Amino acid sequence: MALNSKSSDEQVWDAYDDSASYEELGSVPAAKTFITASLILLRRRPKRFRTEGIGETEFDPELISRELDNARKWVSVRDTTDERHSVRHLDISGFRD
Repeated sequence: MALNSKSSDEQVWDAYDDSASYEELGSVPAAKTFITASLILLRRRPKRFRTEGIGETEFDPELISRELDNARKWVSVRDTTDERHSVRHLDISGFRD
């Protein structure tokens, strides 16, 4: 299931965890899922929140931001479906003419 605005926080965290092995698997689709989950988490999670009677929790968005940047770089090198990054060949016919 693709992540979207209707995905629960639990589904987003599960997708984040499940796709974190994209490098080990060599999977561009898993890396793209990781990127999407990271973006949703960064938008949805406050840096710090307090629950009455339970305590305070802090979330480090920088950690996910760094992982997001790494995943984007990894995908940009390996994604062959994106025409912006496809291999182009120089036409050298007639080079010696």
